[in-house]
Amino acid sequence: MQTIRGHVYRLKPTPEQEVLLAQTAGVTRLVYNLALEQRRTWGGRPFAGGDPRNFGAKGLSRELSELRSDFDWIRAISQTAQNQALIDLDRAYANFFEGRAGYPRPRKRGAADSFRHVGREIALRKLNAKWSEVRIPKIGWIRYRDTRPLRARADGTVEIRNATLRRRPDGGWEISIATRCEIEERLVPAAAVGIDRGVAVPYALSTGEMVHLPKTVKRRRAAIRRAQKTLSRRKRGSARYARARRRLATLRARDARARAHLAHVLSRRLARGHGLVAIEDLKIGAMTRSARGTAEAPGRNVAQKAGLNRGILNVGWHALERMLDYKLEETGGILIKVPAAYTSQTCAVCGHVDARSRESQALFACTACGAQTNADINAAKNILARALARDEDRRGNAPLLDVEAQASAAHEASTHLGPERFDAA
Repeated sequence: MQTIRGHVYRLKPTPEQEVLLAQTAGVTRLVYNLALEQRRTWGGRPFAGGDPRNFGAKGLSRELSELRSDFDWIRAISQTAQNQALIDLDRAYANFFEGRAGYPRPRKRGAADSFRHVGREIALRKLNAKWSEVRIPKIGWIRYRDTRPLRARADGTVEIRNATLRRRPDGGWEISIATRCEIEERLVPAAAVGIDRGVAVPYALSTGEMVHLPKTVKRRRAAIRRAQKTLSRRKRGSARYARARRRLATLRARDARARAHLAHVLSRRLARGHGLVAIEDLKIGAMTRSARGTAEAPGRNVAQKAGLNRGILNVGWHALERMLDYKLEETGGILIKVPAAYTSQTCAVCGHVDARSRESQALFACTACGAQTNADINAAKNILARALARDEDRRGNAPLLDVEAQASAAHEASTHLGPERFDAA
């Protein structure tokens, strides 16, 4: 099976190349915003004199050529990157009209410092075991830390589809190289696992394993709070404010990389060793919405809700879900999302549902059978049981169970873990 995968590397540009990268991102952002303003103002209406104007990427490419001929500082930037920005705008409007996203908004400096080139304009060469170089039009050869080889096609050749260069939150630059690669067919593992996501314990598995964030993340968050206080005392626009802002951005970027690394390692391990992975169907965007309310109707427990929101976002629940989705697709496994209702109140041994069984954040003691276990592990087993019941329905072996019935049948379903449930077909 062929697919497209991205490979992200950290760039090591010279000071002159950093200036060129920033200029390219700035001009590309300007072209995008100008095209957005034209489409927002004129839409599909004709100009005076009955001249109809096509505001798609193909129609605006001619106007872009005229703009480049009038301004040298725009002509100095690669035209391919500017055309790719017009294609991005077309895609943004398509997503809006098809209901997948909101109306396109202008790109802002600091939040959209990126640009893209097509694969035929990108060249790579190896320098040594750790470093390689990539050639970017109008910029030249830029060194990057070669941490892993690019995935190739079945014949061993590397086909680069495109390359996106973007500024990281800490001020550095990185490149994402997308290649078309071949995924080897393999037998689907017979094992299944359920995952309960939390704040105190980020990931608890039905196998009994509990996965925590690295200890350095906790220490770094204390440094982040100190950096935030320092930034709040600086005068906005001053040099000291800029230094404090860079310091805070660097700490946050390290924190984000640690979360992403954990999600990548855990999702890869689960995808390689399991044919079915079950998680709760959580609406993370709604769960982390602010409780502040309005002046007329202020919210309640705003500070407590804000702390919970930070805890959820600091773990990175959605990142693991997204990575499991595409990695299980590679290995032939499936990701099943089940309703979250009553998973923490159901006994995984007898199936009894009682809120009093959850004695504390960590302990689950069933009021019916007396079984005691870790509350997160118990919830992970219930999640797995519901997924197995849903998988049976998908295969046509059992009727669909509602939430209450799935909770009552948790113990019965959890006993069916045989390898016959996950054949290679």
